[in-house]
Amino acid sequence: MYVIRMKNCAFFARHGVYEEEGALGQRFYVDAELTVDPGEALVKDSIEGTVDYGEAFSVIQEIITGKRRFLIESLALEVAKALTRRFPQIARASITIRKPGAPVQGVLDYVEVTVVWPQ
Repeated sequence: MYVIRMKNCAFFARHGVYEEEGALGQRFYVDAELTVDPGEALVKDSIEGTVDYGEAFSVIQEIITGKRRFLIESLALEVAKALTRRFPQIARASITIRKPGAPVQGVLDYVEVTVVWPQ
């Protein structure tokens, strides 16, 4: 097994519970940690049978910038499931989503959730 980490993938989207979040939108940051069964890909130095991280980025982007979700937890789960469907060699996907503009009464850098699939 080996791990691919994609850090701070940034997207503008409109997720959140409150109406203002849907209307205004904000930037979301995504980290993907993908545990991959390489099969023969590493020995053969071949993209076949491994994860093309450019394509993985596109999968993440499509979901994050797509349908609005109220919960970033649901969004992270959808990303994890989509990546494991697209790349069956991913044994485990850990997806972290950060929301810097979380509507809370107080000062913070961001709210962050992590979902692991399969659990």
